[in-house]
Amino acid sequence: MLKNAAALLLDEVHPFELGVLCEVFGLDRSDEGLPVHDFAVVSAEGPVLQTHAGFTISTPYGLDRLEEADLVAVPAGSHFMDREYPEEVLDALRRAVDRGARVLSVCSGAYVLGAAGLLDGRRCTTHWRHAAELARRFPRAVVEPDVLYVDDGPVITSAGTAAGIDACLHLVRQAHGPDVANAIARRMVVPPHRDGGQAQYIKRPLPRTACDTVGGTLAWMERHLDQEMTVEQLAAQAHMSPRTFARRFQQETGTTPYRWLLRQRVLLAQHLLETSDETMDGIAGRTGFGNAAALRHQFVKSLGTTPNSYRRTFRGPISVSEAA
Repeated sequence: MLKNAAALLLDEVHPFELGVLCEVFGLDRSDEGLPVHDFAVVSAEGPVLQTHAGFTISTPYGLDRLEEADLVAVPAGSHFMDREYPEEVLDALRRAVDRGARVLSVCSGAYVLGAAGLLDGRRCTTHWRHAAELARRFPRAVVEPDVLYVDDGPVITSAGTAAGIDACLHLVRQAHGPDVANAIARRMVVPPHRDGGQAQYIKRPLPRTACDTVGGTLAWMERHLDQEMTVEQLAAQAHMSPRTFARRFQQETGTTPYRWLLRQRVLLAQHLLETSDETMDGIAGRTGFGNAAALRHQFVKSLGTTPNSYRRTFRGPISVSEAA
């Protein structure tokens, strides 16, 4: 059972991510018949900590408070990607896992767990902007950059901000059952459950290099996403042979023409779902998927959620015509 939880703070902690932990584990909801956690905010670097928002946090609890915790949670903080951590902090995290406690990170808090060696050989995640650096810094970690959260044994890692709520509710659901998790979600006015494998909402155009000989063709492709394209047609547009074009494209974008085109079409579909009331067939036509069924298939494959669910996330309930 999850009875005792502690949030482990380092200097320049992010208040929102800390607030997520306080809201889920630190709020007394006994008047609603919900379990109460013995919760504490623990400082790893003195009684007064700076936040990245310009104010300070003080707490009477030091690292010794972690020794009784069933859950040790590390919220995000500034410069976590390139700073060093006190060895006593890393030792405390290792001891927590060794005695059977669970550890949780929100966003860049994963770097603290990585420094303690707790990500070695484990699946994990963080905010998509930091995922590549996490994999570089901790090569033994199995980084999954696109998911909301990962539960791998005693270690739970989550992506940015809202995904921390999902991971916390996941832990509550495991410890206390779905009724408790759903009740907390209702109080927080958030979805009661988003599966950890659901994709983060990432807008991430593939990079171009300074030596961009296919740049003109890329721009043309972006303007004609609704049209069918073959490598032969694109090579003619670039005034190259198909073999040379395919090789140059791979070198300068890091992917194939088909995959690049698919990603741009999904990005355009995301934009239209967020900003327009077009039907699914209309969006499918504008993005080159042809029909709503093909759009749905590629959208689920790329993002792990349906176009209708994505639109509801950003725009609220859909109308009957949009569901067509």
